[in-house]
Amino acid sequence: MATRNGSSGFNFDLVLRNERLVERLQVDAPKSEASVLAKLPRKTGTTIAGMLFEGGVVLGADTRATEGNVVADKNCSKIHYIASNIYCCGAGTAADTEATTQLIASQMELHRQATGQALVPVVAAMTRLKQYLFRYQGYISAALVLGGVDELHGPSLYTVYPHGSVDQLPYVSMGSGSLAAMAVFEARWHERLSEDEAKRLVYEAITAGIENDLGSGSNVDLCVIKNGGKSVDYVRGYAKENPRPYRKPTNYTFPKGTTPVLMEEIRKYIEVKRVVSDL
Repeated sequence: MATRNGSSGFNFDLVLRNERLVERLQVDAPKSEASVLAKLPRKTGTTIAGMLFEGGVVLGADTRATEGNVVADKNCSKIHYIASNIYCCGAGTAADTEATTQLIASQMELHRQATGQALVPVVAAMTRLKQYLFRYQGYISAALVLGGVDELHGPSLYTVYPHGSVDQLPYVSMGSGSLAAMAVFEARWHERLSEDEAKRLVYEAITAGIENDLGSGSNVDLCVIKNGGKSVDYVRGYAKENPRPYRKPTNYTFPKGTTPVLMEEIRKYIEVKRVVSDL
């Protein structure tokens, strides 16, 4: 969307105009169904997490995308590419997380070419993300877990909230299933985790979110960044926690006796035609 000055990005000019008109005229603005729903508390369904280990970072996410109470996609990719050594998990509105991470990814490539560095510093991506989100004061629904490895700081892990605040911790989780995931981290994390232990712990944290949050589900994706940022292992479908056993409704085959028949009754109905005549 183009703004008045010709630059690209979101434009909230009409929102501010409407607020000024309501304040000046002392009238209530027309309320559409969308505007009423927008003011209600909203719950996004996702479990994303990240963890540092000796020499790298592990990121994890579930793959369920929801539209209210409807599961829109069972195998949605929530781990986004930022740079060759930086990836980002997204929670919130899928369109916002996708657009935001693609924008920052393009800026990081331009930054890499301008500086001549082989690898982009993770802190540079974090700074661009928080500045961009802070500009829109939370109107962009993108809660992000950013992880990567660079030559300057080594493994780094950040959470970036929709309003632009940032946390830097050795293990993090976000999304509606984050409390269940964080419970696993708090109980079992220690400073000298190996790669396999970190992958297992992130997998169990995402699984805890899937099992305790209706907005999270389907599979578990993992992304492991190590070797100074030069090695990335992005595993789609690392684990399938909610497989659907029956793919086609027309091919349901249940063995005889699966469901016991307790009673059988046959009734015959006689069709009666009723004719009403005008008197």
